[in-house]
Amino acid sequence: MSHFQFQTVGNIISGLGSIQELKTLLSNQNYQKILIVTDPGMIQHQLHVPILEILEVIKVAYVIYSEVQADPAEHIILDAVQFAKAEQVDAIIGFGGGSSMDVAKVIAILADPKQTQSLQDLYGINNAKKPRLPLILIPTTAGTGSEVTPISIVTTGETTKTGIVSPILYADIAILDANFTKDLPAHITAATGIDAMVHAIEAYTSKIKKNVYADMLAKQALKLLNKNLKLVLKDGSNLEARQNMLLGSMLAGQAFANSPVGAVHALAYPLGGHFHLSHGHTNALVLVEVMKFNAPEAKQHYAELMQWLDPYSKGSMDGLCDLFIDHMQRHLDESGLTLRLKDLKVPESKLELLAQDAMLQTRLLQNNPRELTQADALRIYQTIY
Repeated sequence: MSHFQFQTVGNIISGLGSIQELKTLLSNQNYQKILIVTDPGMIQHQLHVPILEILEVIKVAYVIYSEVQADPAEHIILDAVQFAKAEQVDAIIGFGGGSSMDVAKVIAILADPKQTQSLQDLYGINNAKKPRLPLILIPTTAGTGSEVTPISIVTTGETTKTGIVSPILYADIAILDANFTKDLPAHITAATGIDAMVHAIEAYTSKIKKNVYADMLAKQALKLLNKNLKLVLKDGSNLEARQNMLLGSMLAGQAFANSPVGAVHALAYPLGGHFHLSHGHTNALVLVEVMKFNAPEAKQHYAELMQWLDPYSKGSMDGLCDLFIDHMQRHLDESGLTLRLKDLKVPESKLELLAQDAMLQTRLLQNNPRELTQADALRIYQTIY
């Protein structure tokens, strides 16, 4: 068995109504003022109210930063950090989708009074250092798994994204309560659900750090997501299925935090950067064609995943691999998502630029089971056009 390291969040609480455990968790601390990091949609729909009610009951002061946008840019983070410092907060709650949780992670570092690093110092792998403020993450979508990853993605230019990857970004506590996801529109449920499935698949096929612990989590994640995505798309009020989706997303997050993702994400990022498509949607767009490309090197893994999802599936390794790719195509077809670039108003003239930008994602491409060239990337974009 190969040598590996596995890290994750130290305290994970999962279950319907589990937000109420925040009361005990915070009562045992001596925080003077907590910053809640979220987005305007959470405020508009009053999803944050249960958290405020708990803070008021236990008499802990709080302030809210609610200006997080999808694919958060540097100026959002710097603005939030300045706000946190001015308010002299001593703990952070990230509440929302991946963007809000990613921003909360960075604020927890940069708003610590003893921190000397700047935002620019954090970019890359293992550059972010202690200290940081206490951090609690509460997801409101079942997709990114950001609540259990040591990664924050920042939009650093008009079309480019840069990762901050460091163990200190692991939260102290993650709380999974599907009551926060029950009103998600179907297209967001679909996109985030596919995103979580991509995390599980790419973790299981990761070239460099694939390991038995991450494999176990990826398989369990995929089984939960495979069964429950159909259920929540059929009936968004099915809270048991919603909770299972949150759990599956979290398990997939744990898996890819330790066995990183590859070419699906590398090709998805330029689409999001240039055309402001959601991350889950861009993963869905390229997933199957990347799987077909990877099949010569990953067919054993794809076959194993097919048999895991359907123990009665029969055939050769090649046959089972094809079955798994077809199975994921059916998920995409049933998702309701638009799956052609031309239908999303992506100009065909931009495909070469997308391929060039995909090749800049070296942090991700090194994990892909098969080496991918710029010509390969271009062919994939052309195929889904």
